[in-house]
Amino acid sequence: MSMNNPFEGKELWFAVGSQDLYGEETLRQVGVQAADIAKSLNDSGRIPVKLVLKPTLKDSDSILNFMVDASSNPACIGVVAWMHTFSPAKMWIRGLEKLRKPLLQLNTQHHVEIPWDTIDMDFMNLNQSAHGDREFGYILTRLGIPRKIVVGHYTDPEVADKIGVWARACAGWDAANNMKVCRWGDNMRDVAVTEGDKTEAERVFGVSVNTWPVNELVEHVNAVTDDQVKDLIEDYKRSYEVAPELLDSRYDSLVVAAREELGMRAMMEEVGATAAVDNFQDLGGLHQLPGVGAQRLMADGYGFSAEGDWKTSVLIRIGNVMGYGLKGGCSLMEDYSYNFVPGHEEIMGAHMLEVSPTLLTEGRPRLEIHPLSIGDREDPVRLVFTATPCTDAVVVSLADVRERFRLVMNVVDVVEPGGSLAKLPVARALWKPRPSLKVSAECWLRAGAAHHTCMTTTVGREAWEDFARMAGVELAVIDENTEPRRFEADLRAAELYHRLDNRH
Repeated sequence: MSMNNPFEGKELWFAVGSQDLYGEETLRQVGVQAADIAKSLNDSGRIPVKLVLKPTLKDSDSILNFMVDASSNPACIGVVAWMHTFSPAKMWIRGLEKLRKPLLQLNTQHHVEIPWDTIDMDFMNLNQSAHGDREFGYILTRLGIPRKIVVGHYTDPEVADKIGVWARACAGWDAANNMKVCRWGDNMRDVAVTEGDKTEAERVFGVSVNTWPVNELVEHVNAVTDDQVKDLIEDYKRSYEVAPELLDSRYDSLVVAAREELGMRAMMEEVGATAAVDNFQDLGGLHQLPGVGAQRLMADGYGFSAEGDWKTSVLIRIGNVMGYGLKGGCSLMEDYSYNFVPGHEEIMGAHMLEVSPTLLTEGRPRLEIHPLSIGDREDPVRLVFTATPCTDAVVVSLADVRERFRLVMNVVDVVEPGGSLAKLPVARALWKPRPSLKVSAECWLRAGAAHHTCMTTTVGREAWEDFARMAGVELAVIDENTEPRRFEADLRAAELYHRLDNRH
């Protein structure tokens, strides 16, 4: 029941720039060398989608047509541009003004070492990327076109890795622009940070956020067959350690949980949603607040969040797409409790029910049932586990700060808890925020970041930086180099910049 591979059928288009000045033989060699580069990058195995070489671009009309085609073709999720020779940048203006896909400027060349003893003007005419890319960089900067810049020889694994990370961000951007969020109910009453401008979200991110009555979901839940429920429960038994009472005295509760999961999936498929959100204050005819179903939706690549927080469900879908195929996971997270013990300053995150089991990469979650003091419904079934330790994870928040959106990201290291947590009946993660708990928390509060976050243990900071650049939104990063005074000053500068910048 997993979602489709988000990279399937997607491509990066390789735009190689030159001009007619150099003659047919030079242009033939340009094509041969460009093909070598495309093949090498594709064969590296480090880029999740195919890099498709297009005919060499030599004049303004061909560039315009290329950019229009790339912008309108749903298979193309990004353009990689490289100036093999000197390609006069005024030729690129009309085309670049039409480009609506993310852009990466690749600053490379075909040869590794300068041929010291044989280099002549023929070689120089053919291999002049070093200044051809500077001409291209000038026009991109003058036009204010955001792009990722990758510098280095194309055989360097770091070059392919950076293109691969950017390709994942392109896939996340593509997913955002084709995302429908199904909201069952509205936001939790009186909560500020989960509110937001859904119209502006569609303008900025391309995501469509709408609400459906909870009892429409109930109709889908009631339409689930007994055989479907039995099959899903068998899947539960294969995948998890199931608490004995759920197969005996509390079996009816397990049936309800399975039926709700199947109903959510059916309705999301019917409306074409790749993300969803519910609210414990608006459950209509549901018998349980969805627990295991919400957790498994995230594990299968959907976005999901609680209490009407559609912004975090958007982030989780994007994080799931960007991290597809990598070890680790992506989940709704919420800061719950600090550990202030010197030398072990940590944050424990969890949620009532909705934490993705993909954060557990060693061992199996346990399927359990426990009371829930809010929601006024039957005891919900949920997966209980502790996230597997890892380094370089990130927690990301999306906040609506009046006239715009702000992303805030903290680089963290997931660690082992200091005790068993045996009496905590929810999934959880413990992490050491960089550079420290005190600095991280101060800067997080200063930025107005949310208590709901998207935790990703697959892709790290670079993918989110690439995504923020594509979206044209502010990204405030808290990492090992963060200092509170400088962070506050950077927030003020970013606020001024984004208020003056009218390109987005």
